[in-house]
Amino acid sequence: MTTHATTPHTARPITEPVLAELRASDDAGRPMTAVTDPEGGAPLRCCLRRSAPGERIALVSYAPLRRWAAATGADPGAYDEQGPVFIHAEPCGGPAPEDGLAFTGAHRVLRRYSRDGRILGGRLVTPPEDVETALTEAFTDPEVALVHVRAVEYGCFLYEVRRP
Repeated sequence: MTTHATTPHTARPITEPVLAELRASDDAGRPMTAVTDPEGGAPLRCCLRRSAPGERIALVSYAPLRRWAAATGADPGAYDEQGPVFIHAEPCGGPAPEDGLAFTGAHRVLRRYSRDGRILGGRLVTPPEDVETALTEAFTDPEVALVHVRAVEYGCFLYEVRRP
């Protein structure tokens, strides 16, 4: 997990046990196909950084709310969705502790969820707005249990932040 020194917000990467499952069979039931990234720049959800040229990565289908719900007993119903995420093809050790919140230099959507897995709303964060400030705002609502930070371009899940 990645925590910024001045905020209680923790960016939660996909954990190694889940990554091991995704490398065997992703959340859509497909086997992983690893490739060598020729250019770099893919947002890796295992270590919350962009890939470097020449790294072995994979694009897998991931259902973040489904996995959170399974661990908490929530039932997200129709809000259960899966989408593409980049991961390292082999274990990478996760993010560096001093990295802070990842992928914050571009437009982001913060999607808020309740304890039962229902969407409570979303917010577009546009630079130079601060993602940390938007997370603090999201968690002022006592009904918000977690927030998904997502890319605007494709709506892809980047990482989850749980109530501090």
